[in-house]
Amino acid sequence: MPTQDLTVRRAGPDDLATLLPLIREFYEVDRHPYDEPFVTAALRPLLDGDGYGQVFLACRPDPIGYAVLTWSYSLESGGRDCILDEIYLRERGNGHGGRLLTSVLDAARAAGARALFLETEAHNTRVRGFYARHGLAVEDSVWMSTRIA
Repeated sequence: MPTQDLTVRRAGPDDLATLLPLIREFYEVDRHPYDEPFVTAALRPLLDGDGYGQVFLACRPDPIGYAVLTWSYSLESGGRDCILDEIYLRERGNGHGGRLLTSVLDAARAAGARALFLETEAHNTRVRGFYARHGLAVEDSVWMSTRIA
């Protein structure tokens, strides 16, 4: 189906029930444990306003995917930057991913972000090719993490 049939819109509080099945699907594909109460608690503040980020739904006309953009701040980036925390589409290979990514980049730019970062799973070389085709590049930085709460 052509990308013209895809619409991308901001998600709000009324979209929680629509997003959760899509998030569960993504977590299965990307091999993350899915804990619905944990995800719901993290998602609600993003749906309630712009303080932490923005959530987008990709629809054709029913929702077929989503993206989560979160705000951060970095001296190296020159101020506000963002993380493409999650992006998922049920349908691949038809241009919808590029359209969703472009919409997210446009929203980030409009919100004053100067750079966008993302992480991919080591096993997912296909998605790194997708991101490279859309202007993202692998950096030398290595992200590390620990749970603090």
